[in-house]
Order: sequence, then structure tokens, then C-alpha cells
Amino acid sequence: MFRRPLCCFALLVLTLAHWCVSAQEPGATAAEPSAMPWQLPNPAQHHGGPPRIEKWDTISLQGSDLRPDSPLIGQTDEFPEFTRELVRVQWRDADPIDLYIVRPKDASRPPVVFYLYGYPREAVRFLDPAFCKTVTKNGYAAIGFSSMLTGQRYHDVPMKEWFVSDLQHSLVGTTHDVQMALNYLSGRGDFDMSRVGIFGEGSGGTIALLAASIDPRIRAVDVLDPWGDWPSWLTGSRVVPQTERADYTSPDFLNAVAPLDPVELLPKLNSARLRVQQSLWDSGEIPVASRERIAAAVPAAAQLAQYPDIHDYSEKVGMNGKMLDWMHTSLAPGADRSPASSGTVAPQACHP
Repeated sequence: MFRRPLCCFALLVLTLAHWCVSAQEPGATAAEPSAMPWQLPNPAQHHGGPPRIEKWDTISLQGSDLRPDSPLIGQTDEFPEFTRELVRVQWRDADPIDLYIVRPKDASRPPVVFYLYGYPREAVRFLDPAFCKTVTKNGYAAIGFSSMLTGQRYHDVPMKEWFVSDLQHSLVGTTHDVQMALNYLSGRGDFDMSRVGIFGEGSGGTIALLAASIDPRIRAVDVLDPWGDWPSWLTGSRVVPQTERADYTSPDFLNAVAPLDPVELLPKLNSARLRVQQSLWDSGEIPVASRERIAAAVPAAAQLAQYPDIHDYSEKVGMNGKMLDWMHTSLAPGADRSPASSGTVAPQACHP
């Protein structure tokens, strides 16, 4: 069963623990509990300008006024194969975002791949040097941050509220964050923003699809077991506590999240190359009915990769960084990035 974020005391303990992890030797492997990798100014401090406006009824930034504060550089680590920056960015009051920016060593303007992991997982895996070495292979930069109401970003709400109870805000807000992070990277000038991809898993896969449907800068989308088909998912997913299920299957709740359903978005997603991956052996997080409807919604020009068991998954996409091959091929210089070509790429993949 997924559990909600820990109390403030536990978060403080884990913060101290991850401070130690970030100082480990380059060959060490970082754990993945909740954490803030460094201490920075009070996140509740107002930026000093007029109130910011955010439109929560649309995944587009149109109508919103999310003006960014100046980024704060928390830490830069140099490794033989890559450089890792921890940068705090903020464009929403009282919601700072710890942005992990990992780039291959001495790369001038590398292409960019975002990594969004599903609730309740955080982006702290970017503290693991082995992971960073893998995702920067072939000269690609890797960008990661945690979704709203997840880990470091769970704050200023009653403890009874969490990612799914505020599903509309969680998905819309994080989709806004992807677009704002793209704006930030564009402003830096040290990345090739004509070659941007996004990988998402679980709820992160849903957010990746939402972001790609609204932002043409995203040229390739790779998702693994995205949440979706909300009536079936909210009824049957183990992520949802049984005691709360009735609240999330009510007409009002379902109507609010209906525009954010991949089943509705996938047939219209034609601005980027697309691969949808599904692990068929576990129906706990993604109910069978949801998985089938998502698969049926994948456009013909895209690639649908289904793994019947863990052995098939491991062989095709579960080791040695194979998961990255599809994305790197899709964003390679001179690659045909039209959506119609995405189904021609051989299903080579490993979950990074």
C-alpha cells in the first residue's frame, strides 16, 4: 500500500541523512527516501512582487502568471563522466523545486531528457552517481524533479490531503512545472532545446503525456505504465486506499480529472515521437481495464511495447541502460522526428 508523506520530524531526519549521501564517494549508491539535499532560505518567503496567478483548469500556461525567482545554486558535483547541479527554482509561492541537472562532462550544448517518476517516488535517485552516469551516456543531459505533493514538495496542506486526493492540482501543477523548467533551461543557453525528450513512469508518465500534448518543444515521449482511464483506475488501483475510494469515484471528482485522462489525450498526441510501455504481469497499480483502454488509445503511428512477464521486461528493457536507447535514437541528430516514424524504431529499452 502506498503511504502518505512522513511527518515533519521524519522529513528532518531524512534531510540530514541525504546531506550525508550527497557527500559520499563517486562510486557510492544513494538510497531513495524523502530528502532535501541542501538547506536554502525559507521556502515560504514571498518573492516580493505582485501575487502570482495560476490557472488550475488548464495544463497550458496561458492565463497564468508564474514569474520565476532567481535560481539558487545549491551544489555542483564534478565526476569523471558528468557534472551534477542541484538548483532550486521557484515560480509558485511557497513551493520551491529542487531541480537536478546532470550533464555529460565537457558537453557544450547537449540535448535534454526529463525524467519524472511516479508518486510516491522522488527525484533523489539523481544523487546516485551510477544512475547519473547511465542517463548521461551518449552525450545526453538528464533533468529531474519531484512532482507536486511528493516528498520535498509535500507542504502547506492538511495531512489528509495527498497526491490523489488533489489529483487535478497534482497533475496540472506538475505539467506547468515541466513547461517552466523548459523555460528556465532555454534561458540558460547551454542546452540544445531543439532536442528535448521526456521519460515518465506511473503518474510521471501521465504528466509526461500531458506536457507533450501542450508543449511542442518536447520532441520524444517515452512512458512506462502511465496512470489513466480514471474511472477504472480510481476504482481498482491499489494506490487508492479503500476507505477513500468513494470520494474519488464521485461524479464531481471524475468530471474534474476527465480532461487529464491519457485515454482522451493519446489519440491527439501527434507533435512528438511516442512510445508507451506496459508491464502486464502486475495489475495492482494499473488495473487491467485501465491498461487495456490506454493501450487501445495509443495512436497507430506510435509504438506500444508490452512485456508479459518480468523476464521479458528484464531482457528487453531492464538492464544496462537499454531503456534509454529508444529516446536517444529518437533525438539523435538527423533523426526523422515526425510522429509517423516513431513506430519504426525497434523496441530496445532498460529501465534506468
